[in-house]
Amino acid sequence: MKKFFIALVSIVVILFVAVGGAHFYGLQNLSAYQLDRFTTVKASEYSVALERGKHLATISGCNGCHGANFQGKDFINGAPIGYVPAPNLTPAGPVANYTDEDWVKAIRHGIAKDGRVMVIMPSNHYSAYGDDDLAALISYMKTLPPAENKFGSREIQFPGSIIFGILAYDSWPANQIPHDEVGGKIVPIIDESLEYGQYLTRITGCYECHGGNLAGKDPDSEGSPGPNITRKGNPGNWNFEEFKKAMQTGQTPEGKTLNPEKMPWPHYAVMSDIELRSLWLSLNSI
Repeated sequence: MKKFFIALVSIVVILFVAVGGAHFYGLQNLSAYQLDRFTTVKASEYSVALERGKHLATISGCNGCHGANFQGKDFINGAPIGYVPAPNLTPAGPVANYTDEDWVKAIRHGIAKDGRVMVIMPSNHYSAYGDDDLAALISYMKTLPPAENKFGSREIQFPGSIIFGILAYDSWPANQIPHDEVGGKIVPIIDESLEYGQYLTRITGCYECHGGNLAGKDPDSEGSPGPNITRKGNPGNWNFEEFKKAMQTGQTPEGKTLNPEKMPWPHYAVMSDIELRSLWLSLNSI
């Protein structure tokens, strides 16, 4: 009996040490990303229009997570993960002392100024931003009026530390983006073209819900499942005017009302005809 008890205690101690070690290892993974080589952008070197930056912030869905006025909001708050805010992006928030380089790291690379891996930020899509568009977006974000909305720091609790910091760690955008290959390019010519449409499908996050080839996402996969939006899917039966109406009003030709919580059409409603036609060309080329 004594030997059994000693063995049992030993096993418990080993498990406790292993789990505790995994907890702290996961937290370390999430808090100390070393980004050595990347292309930065100096917004002052570009002739940018703040209206372009505002437009990009809308169609890229920045205020979908960070609030209508970019004041921030709680994104995750509870077990088993802990507390993960979508921070205040106005000058009253933690970005107040961000340099252009810090903005680039956060938007394009998913790494916060302090080295934290940004676990929700869809930088894998925003990594496609042309340098001139990124400069416009950064310039616009710097002009936002302060929103006095305070949040606590991110606190990943156990077992979220293991879930986010080990099991799901490789899935975060910061670990999937080829950092040294991103940037150094400008936006495709803004006209009705397949190239510009392909650019828009990236920066507006179409792939997030509709899958890597836009042919629909497995309902059992991570994130919101979206249908096939290529020419082989239902939108392939629509003409351009029907597609435009769906993007601007959320009403499909079949009489369905798209749920803006799942299909954020209000963000896309501000798109110009050139953007919508380019997007239409891109989707119908697949």
